[in-house]
Amino acid sequence: MRTEIVLWRSSGSRRSSLGGFPPRRLLRQEQSSRKMMPTKSCCLLVLCVVLPSSYAHTDFFTSIGHMTDLINTEKDLVTSLKDYIKAEESKLEQIKKWAEKLDKLTDTATKDPEGFLGHPVNAFKLMKRLNTEWSELENLVLKDMSDGFISNMTIQRQYFPNDEDQTGAAKALLRLQDTYNLDTDTISRGNLPGVKHKTFLTAEDCFELGKIAYTEADYYHTELWMEQALKQLDDGEVSPSIGKVSVLDYLSYAVYQQGDLEKAVMLTKRLLELDSEHQRANGNMKYFEYIMEKEKEKEANKSIAQTDGQTEKENKTQKRGPAKDYLPERQKYEMLCRGEGLKMTPRRQKKLFCRYYDGNGNPRYILGPVKQEDEWDRPRIVRFVEIISDEEIETVKELAKPRLRRATISNPITGVLETAHYRISKSAWLSGYENPVVARINARIQDLTGLDVSTAEELQVANYGVGGQYEPHFDFGRKDEPDAFKELGTGNRIATWLFYMSDVAAGGATVFPEVGASVWPRKGTAVFWYNLFPSGEGDYSTRHAACPVLVGNKWVSNKWIHERGQEFRRPCSLSESD
Repeated sequence: MRTEIVLWRSSGSRRSSLGGFPPRRLLRQEQSSRKMMPTKSCCLLVLCVVLPSSYAHTDFFTSIGHMTDLINTEKDLVTSLKDYIKAEESKLEQIKKWAEKLDKLTDTATKDPEGFLGHPVNAFKLMKRLNTEWSELENLVLKDMSDGFISNMTIQRQYFPNDEDQTGAAKALLRLQDTYNLDTDTISRGNLPGVKHKTFLTAEDCFELGKIAYTEADYYHTELWMEQALKQLDDGEVSPSIGKVSVLDYLSYAVYQQGDLEKAVMLTKRLLELDSEHQRANGNMKYFEYIMEKEKEKEANKSIAQTDGQTEKENKTQKRGPAKDYLPERQKYEMLCRGEGLKMTPRRQKKLFCRYYDGNGNPRYILGPVKQEDEWDRPRIVRFVEIISDEEIETVKELAKPRLRRATISNPITGVLETAHYRISKSAWLSGYENPVVARINARIQDLTGLDVSTAEELQVANYGVGGQYEPHFDFGRKDEPDAFKELGTGNRIATWLFYMSDVAAGGATVFPEVGASVWPRKGTAVFWYNLFPSGEGDYSTRHAACPVLVGNKWVSNKWIHERGQEFRRPCSLSESD
């Protein structure tokens, strides 16, 4: 006999209420098990903004620098809201005084109406009140004190962050959770290293993070955050928007999708204890029981087959498999971001030095050499200390802020510039011709590297957003990318110079997974390395990444120096790796 389970579907939208049940679907036993749960919906919070028109819908989550404008705007809107409240309170105070005065007056008048009206002044004032003053009171009651606030909101609504910003910020939290091995309770309690302003997540916030993970079919994080929401509700937190039934609804399905059928059954039973009429849970329970019965039959058949000397291969649901954006080197990359990288041997460490460097006898630095530190030996990475002043940093940031746009990558197949989930930042380009500070910085790079920067790219300034990162990549064009910098006509990127223009409270290191090096941001310093060997061959050990910013605001600027113009400054070698 064929079993058929039907789960009802209700209308649902991307902006469904927080407390509502997820949208439902029809489910037949032979259909995909994914249909047991709601169509993916995500309720997104709205931030209020007052910004220049050029900032409208510009991926706020990719730049902390742009997000700071949202803070000031929200403060202005709160002020506007408080003004509205004061106006309403003033209006109610006038109505209250009028009511109290008339309450006393009518109490007296109703005790002896004729005697009261026998006084001609009372008679006149009664006519006046009913003919004039009550009309004025009616107008006061009907007066809408919210006009100013609503008008302000209407004007600014076009600049509000959108769903992508909300989802991007949520994904950043999940990314930080994975990279830095943070449990949900630590994040929910705001116990992050280096934080100045501790902030808690409510059960509703945790529920929203779980829902956003669910929309991405990320059932691993859905489970983690729904469990955290349930824990906080179990601990007594009161939420006006969500209940345990809604949380258990998502949680049981996420657990099932990861192959833990027994736990899914246990959670569904708990849901039904709270709401025995829950249609989808009742349907899911029947389905789970059916699957478990099939599993038992399969186990029995397997035992018989083994008795007969037969073997049988089973395909089991794998729990918590690699993410869609999994990289073979991700584990090493994340370890380096946490400061758990390879330790250089004492023998190699002895070859690293600090020194005063004069740019190989450059006249500008003979009398005033700069501080230089060796960060790594192979590839050689050096750090220049106190190489850019606070004043220069602020000038560069102010020049860049109005131009910051979502950072892009070049598609290796099409060559088209496009945004990527693995590069969360905004960048701007500054020319030495537009400001003497930028020209002075360019000259400094040329003097200290000995390389010609006239063929280099403009100074790129980058500001990282929530969980801002740039996953492992090469700066130079590989052999399978012959047209990488063809339009520039200046050859490949021979070297990289990277300024750190801010300190970062936690996270944000520059790491080199191939060799196990981690370079941590220090404001006012710069690091330098060669991407190519003197032969022009690429140095694959320079593959590097910008780790997610856990706490803080990361500003950097970099100069990519190209091959043209370096023929006599860094002559070719006969050896490919020399």
